[in-house]
Amino acid sequence: MRALRSLSTAVKLTAIAVIGIFGAAGGTALLSRWLLPWLAAATSAVVIGGLVGITIRRVLAPTRALFRALAGTVASYRDGDFSFGIRWNGAADIGELVASHNALGDALREQRLALVQRELLLDTMVQNTPVAMILVDPNQRVVLGNLAARRMLGKGRRLEGRAFGSLLDDAEPAVREAFERGGDGMFTVGREDDEDIFHLSRRSFRLNGRLHELLLLRQLTAELRRQEVQTWKKVIRVISHELNNSLAPIASLAHSGTELLRRGQHDRLPEALATIEERARHLEGFIRDYARFAKMPAPRTAAVEWSRFVAQLQTQVECVADLHPADGVAHFDAAQLEQALINLLKNAHESGSAAADVRLSIRRIADGWRIDVLDRGSGMNEAVLANALLPFYSTKRHGTGLGLALAREIAEAHGGRIALLNRDGGGLCVSMVLPA
Repeated sequence: MRALRSLSTAVKLTAIAVIGIFGAAGGTALLSRWLLPWLAAATSAVVIGGLVGITIRRVLAPTRALFRALAGTVASYRDGDFSFGIRWNGAADIGELVASHNALGDALREQRLALVQRELLLDTMVQNTPVAMILVDPNQRVVLGNLAARRMLGKGRRLEGRAFGSLLDDAEPAVREAFERGGDGMFTVGREDDEDIFHLSRRSFRLNGRLHELLLLRQLTAELRRQEVQTWKKVIRVISHELNNSLAPIASLAHSGTELLRRGQHDRLPEALATIEERARHLEGFIRDYARFAKMPAPRTAAVEWSRFVAQLQTQVECVADLHPADGVAHFDAAQLEQALINLLKNAHESGSAAADVRLSIRRIADGWRIDVLDRGSGMNEAVLANALLPFYSTKRHGTGLGLALAREIAEAHGGRIALLNRDGGGLCVSMVLPA
């Protein structure tokens, strides 16, 4: 309508201009012959165009509203609000787009709800775990402290936002010293008659591009006491078994020797005395092994040439040696490592392997030295592999269960580690890694 009014005004002004230029008679003739038909055609075109434009705008109005609604829901999705949906009763093709958009919103809403549920579950687990958990930001401010951490370091109060150093100032001296040492470790809180044992674990990671540290304090008192009781029970069973195996024959043979003397059968006495001596020496060795394991001193490391060390070892137990490099030098306690390898090589010979297949491999690796004792015996099943390194565990009828445990103790005392694995083609590999 605005366009039609503008056109009417333009026609009037044009007519006035023509009449003014050509006079009343000439202007009227010109208007009637040429200008009026042109103006009528132009007016019709403008009217039709205006009506078409109005019709198009009315037809496209629902589509434009739909596009605005789509843009609004996308903005809501970006803000984390997935509660909106769109209805469309128009063209089928656009209906498919609307349906897909609504399905996307439903999927995002379900994922958001599932994520919220998982976060609630995780928070419940973190807050109620007996392990004290503390998350510290780069400024040494507490970001998260669960209930166990509050009880241990905050006297039950919230820890979030507090300086971690101020928490340590109010903590037990043993706790403060454990954190000041850095790294993982164990410490004891309390007196001898009422003490608790804790393990401190520290892990660093990046959160939102910033370095954070997660501190875990786990109370081990009850667990260690249970393990201690179980270990003592096992030690008592093993020692009782060995003592009975040796003392019963000794007592029996001593009685038999007395009877032989009484009867004058002196020719059979040497056999009885030899058996008594053999059982007594076995018992002596058994007790000596236990004492050595219990009194293992800290290693005294020194520079040792592998070639000389292996040559000395081969004088005590047979093996095929393989050195890489042949002139390598390492730092370790030669007496302790020799003791460990003698036990491992003797086990290899007792595995049923041929003597020529018992090998000792020593080679340089990136972070130290790897020592492998290999055989072609029967290997170990999964249960034995899982327990073989535990003290007092043995599958041998007369074994003490200390050989592999002693090797593990020596390796770990040097800052290394030990592992067992079955070899392809049969046999066992005992692998020890020592730091450079």
